[in-house]
Amino acid sequence: MTLIQSHSTRSPMLHKLGDLLLLVIGLLFTIPLIWVVISSLKEHATLSVIPLESFTWTNYIKVFSPDNMKSFLNSIYLSFGTMLLTVIIAALAAYPLSRFSLPFKNSFVYAMIFSTGLPMVALMVPVYEFYVSYGMINSLWSTILFMAATSLPFATWMMKGFIDAVPRELEESASVEGCSTFQALLRIVAPLVIPGASVVGIYTFVHAWGNFITPFILLQGDHLPAAVTIYQFFSQYTTDYSGLATFSIIYTLPVIILYAVMTKWLGGGFTLGGAVKG
Repeated sequence: MTLIQSHSTRSPMLHKLGDLLLLVIGLLFTIPLIWVVISSLKEHATLSVIPLESFTWTNYIKVFSPDNMKSFLNSIYLSFGTMLLTVIIAALAAYPLSRFSLPFKNSFVYAMIFSTGLPMVALMVPVYEFYVSYGMINSLWSTILFMAATSLPFATWMMKGFIDAVPRELEESASVEGCSTFQALLRIVAPLVIPGASVVGIYTFVHAWGNFITPFILLQGDHLPAAVTIYQFFSQYTTDYSGLATFSIIYTLPVIILYAVMTKWLGGGFTLGGAVKG
């Protein structure tokens, strides 16, 4: 009885300590965000988080220059292109891995997942030589092809998991009605895995949006995306913290907007409720 009472008196205390720890961790993550917002409204910001006495919109006017807007458009083109290409190819690759009994299927899946752990820097030297040899350097479309190729292994593995959740009975019923395998994929499986494909798309978009090393090596001049041009605010001896903070806020907006739109559009998320009757 004493042990039960002791445990009951300690539990609220442990919960309070846990809440306090989470609050401290949350504050540690919030402080850099507060610094970014405050610094974007200062004319000459520093690394210190000092409350605003006055603010200016000059930094936002400077960041919205034609060159910076061009870099943002390049990022959108690269990210959306990579996302669309990756989702389509990943779905086509994941379907046979999910539905057919292929030789060495498990070994192939493991090798595919292992390839995602290869360092990107090690791959860029031969890729650069290949692109130079075939005249593909400084091309947004060629860069999309490589970025999609590097995103495919993990995207295919994710897509396979979503297709696995679709009942096979639906495709069997479609085949009885005369649907081919491709028609079953297009008309039966695809509509049911749209939420899963959206998750893969968001993951691919975010990965491509923040990719620095690939466009830095394969692109030049007017084709550089925002992930590379953000370094214009760093020099050898000084850093434009105001411009850097402002650019960072604008740089994060497309990802936040995409996530918010997709979350609202998906609603209840990935569910197959009601897909199979009886």
